[in-house]
Amino acid sequence: MTGIFESHAHYEDEAFDEDRDVLLKSLPENGIKYVVDVGSSIDTCHKIIELIPKWDYMYGALGIHPEEIRTVTDEDMEWLRKEAAANGKIVAIGEIGLDYYWDKDNKEQQKEFFERQLVLAKELKKPVIVHSREAALDTYEVIKASADRDNSGVIHCFSYSKEEAKKYLDMGFYIGIGGVLTFKKAAKIREVVEYVPIDRILLETDCPYLAPEPFRGKRNSSLYIPEVVKKIAEIKQLDYDEVIDITFKNGRRMYGI
Repeated sequence: MTGIFESHAHYEDEAFDEDRDVLLKSLPENGIKYVVDVGSSIDTCHKIIELIPKWDYMYGALGIHPEEIRTVTDEDMEWLRKEAAANGKIVAIGEIGLDYYWDKDNKEQQKEFFERQLVLAKELKKPVIVHSREAALDTYEVIKASADRDNSGVIHCFSYSKEEAKKYLDMGFYIGIGGVLTFKKAAKIREVVEYVPIDRILLETDCPYLAPEPFRGKRNSSLYIPEVVKKIAEIKQLDYDEVIDITFKNGRRMYGI
């Protein structure tokens, strides 16, 4: 039996502190079959380790977001490596990558840290969850140099052109699509969804961020993924259930669940 595969959430975030258990309990009865909760800092990775054992359908990813690398120690990274290797519910390394929108003064440090985590993923034979914002060329070059074709990964919250999407597809990566697809000014992403084969798309929220229309501006959750499914079905002229079924298989295949 299939259902919605939520490939990228942040339920450890403080935005869910007041009602986390109630919300997470409601997800399976609303058709959410799997959730991957994704780390972005050492603190969030520790929280994920505590959270995921409580929910059978929830898995985790451990990684350091480019905005969080400045204070990470070698001891932190050794803990992350050991936990990712030993914990059977940790299914990926992420989110990792480059962000030149917020941080422009440490590009070399970002690239070094990105490469370091790609090498870790290769060592552990786990897929990667890649964050890339205003860093298309460098992201591609680092992945091309460091990633393993035997490992998969996803370019999360994809924001580039279909030409950029082709580069990552050619390397075996998936494309993460979330609420931004439903925004009125998202013509470029709609073009990407039209271009990318449905068997290479992953559904995601990035919750609590980026809620789709008509919930834009509110706290996002996996309960809003149907709005993204509807838009993908419309663009690709597929049935709603077909989009869910195929992306469900995509998520299980990439994460090895």
